[in-house]
Amino acid sequence: MRAVVYDKYGPPEVLHFAEVPRPVPKDDEVLVKVHAVGVTRADCETRAANRRSGLFISVLSRLVFGVRRPRQPILGIEFAGEVAGLGKDVSEFAVGDHVFGTTAFFRFGAWAEFICLPQDGRIAHMPAGLSFGQAAPTCDGGLNALGCLRLAGPLEGRRVLVYGASGAIGTAGVQLAKYFGADVTAVCKAKHHELVRSLGADRVIDYTQEDFIRNGETYDVIFDAVGKLSFRRCRGSLNPGGFFLPTDGPMNAFWALWTSRFGNKRVMPPIARSTKEDVLLLMELIEAGKYRVVIDRTYSFEDVVEAARYVDTAQKTGNVVLSITGDPGMRSPR
Repeated sequence: MRAVVYDKYGPPEVLHFAEVPRPVPKDDEVLVKVHAVGVTRADCETRAANRRSGLFISVLSRLVFGVRRPRQPILGIEFAGEVAGLGKDVSEFAVGDHVFGTTAFFRFGAWAEFICLPQDGRIAHMPAGLSFGQAAPTCDGGLNALGCLRLAGPLEGRRVLVYGASGAIGTAGVQLAKYFGADVTAVCKAKHHELVRSLGADRVIDYTQEDFIRNGETYDVIFDAVGKLSFRRCRGSLNPGGFFLPTDGPMNAFWALWTSRFGNKRVMPPIARSTKEDVLLLMELIEAGKYRVVIDRTYSFEDVVEAARYVDTAQKTGNVVLSITGDPGMRSPR
């Protein structure tokens, strides 16, 4: 089968196409013919060995994913496609079902024509009415935001600030915080204010014109959806008992340990745990009209280098999608 691979760390140009063996499903696995995939920050940072995060994180990344070269040559976390084969113990899915989901973070493998996942993994039937392209980027932002926000406990009636509200995790965070009953302030550029208001933000701040840290407002939760804030800088904007929720940053591990013992404001470690039930929740919210995936650009499979280059700019709005089948609409015929 055809797949996008990389055999060394570096810029988007290290990505190239190769023929690799088609996976064979184990007894409990589903074989999916992939129609569309997301191009995520995790894909691009892993491809570059997390060099932008500093030497320590870059070394740690190589220890996890391969010191000299990547152990897993195929990137790709989130996908949508059609069930093409089943292991003998699979009962939840049938050949021809339209599915979406995400691989385990350390597994990757979705930037290929086929992928295998366990039926009890983070895979579910596609929400009715969605195209493959619309369904593919659901999980990365959605599950990361959901996992982080849950760390702060019940959100109903609490003031939540989402920093970087126009990205994949940010757009998901605004919607999920609102779904859980929070009063939501979104921080992003002015050109995205209409978008985040449509997603449920109660108020918006243009970070190029106003520093939320200096405006005198305080919050119960500050959710850094882009990994650019620090607890030291934000803690004055947190109410007593408040939570700082990062998605990146090596110092946050130290602050998580420190604040678990001292003070009345907590930093929660940037580890978003998710389950199949979380994928099903996103599916239900989409079908109920309470959640939508924001898509910035869609590229053909052949344009993967260009897509990765765009994600590397850190300027995308919502999600970036690759069409593997070559169908521009990637419309599910259901």
